[in-house]
Amino acid sequence: MQHKSTFFYAIGLSYKKADAEVRGHFSLSDTAKEDVLKQAKSNGIESLVVISTCNRTELYGFAEHPYQLIHLLCENTKGTVEEFQEVAYVYKAKEAISHMFRVGSGLDSQILGDFEIISQLKSAARQSKKANLLNSFSERLINAVIQASKRIKNETELSSGATSVSFAAVQYIMNTVEGISDKNILLFGTGKIGRNTCENLVKHTKNSHITLINRTKTKAEEVAGKFNLIVKDFESLEEEVNAADIVIVATGAQNPTVQKALISTNKPLLFLDLSIPKNVNEDVNDLRNVTLVHMDDLAKITDNTLEKRKTFIPTAKKIIDEVMGEFNGWLDTLKFVPTIQAIKHKLSVLTTTEINTQRKKISDFNEDQAELISNNLIQKITNHFAHHLKEDQHTSDESIELIKKIFQLEETTENV
Repeated sequence: MQHKSTFFYAIGLSYKKADAEVRGHFSLSDTAKEDVLKQAKSNGIESLVVISTCNRTELYGFAEHPYQLIHLLCENTKGTVEEFQEVAYVYKAKEAISHMFRVGSGLDSQILGDFEIISQLKSAARQSKKANLLNSFSERLINAVIQASKRIKNETELSSGATSVSFAAVQYIMNTVEGISDKNILLFGTGKIGRNTCENLVKHTKNSHITLINRTKTKAEEVAGKFNLIVKDFESLEEEVNAADIVIVATGAQNPTVQKALISTNKPLLFLDLSIPKNVNEDVNDLRNVTLVHMDDLAKITDNTLEKRKTFIPTAKKIIDEVMGEFNGWLDTLKFVPTIQAIKHKLSVLTTTEINTQRKKISDFNEDQAELISNNLIQKITNHFAHHLKEDQHTSDESIELIKKIFQLEETTENV
């Protein structure tokens, strides 16, 4: 029976063409990610990895057509197919593989060298594996991307200095706010970006007036305990916003959690919104004393080490080419494995038929010797074919077709 062909695709959108608002439309909460995986499984998709970060939302998976993956994304987010088509990208086969390497190595990050994406990729792979949606191809690819990322970290200074959005936020505060160590800072949200921001704040500002608020208070207390900071209840949000000079919002809510109605103070108030979707309502800009800065603005502020980091891009690309070359080499051998197995099977059938014929003709026929000689010959012949296909990969497709014709082998379909 002829199988339907499926191909490996990478579909998604990133900060490059989609602004924070549009990225917010396609942002997937943890529950939405689980729903995408469940629906993929019931739709017969064999492997799918889902990433949704502040900079990008991407699906890597096998499908007959990329629309299956696009549909899955749009069904589980506020985004529409029309909006997706305006800002998105779709990569297929080797291009999709190359894209994952660029993303996982920090070359495609909003702030060059930001390696936070690799832990998100690992976590996404674990989630897919748990849902039985990680085939051997995807698992091997992700491991290869992790390997390239490690080598780039160890062999280059692409991530020298701090590279993340959280560091850019702290750098912005230090460059624009005078007397930072005496200011009241409120951090609302203690997810990964919130925790990293907190760590950078403590390290660089020498400020002891930092307050944390999180919907789940215990999570805020865990972070605060490390740095000896104050934790307040979620109900105190309004009071704490008005007592602050700087408010950093890093929540994962799907709708804005901070709006103009919360603000009653007249003193200067700086909001940094590090959330996707945006969590500070644009209406705060109506107030003269308020400045609102979003992470997309922060990413444009380059620090001094960025130019230095750019010099390591060629080395990073060389490492990617090496690791990706090994992966693609493994992939190329896969396409002729079914042919080699089919040759072996065909030769075994021919051998069995011949042995049966000779057994009837020869009175003292030695079964064991005949089988030993036959097996050795089959192995040697198939080794010759395998060696030829491995060594001559430029014409291996033509060779496979010729071998299939000569041996009248069954047709098989294997696609990246």
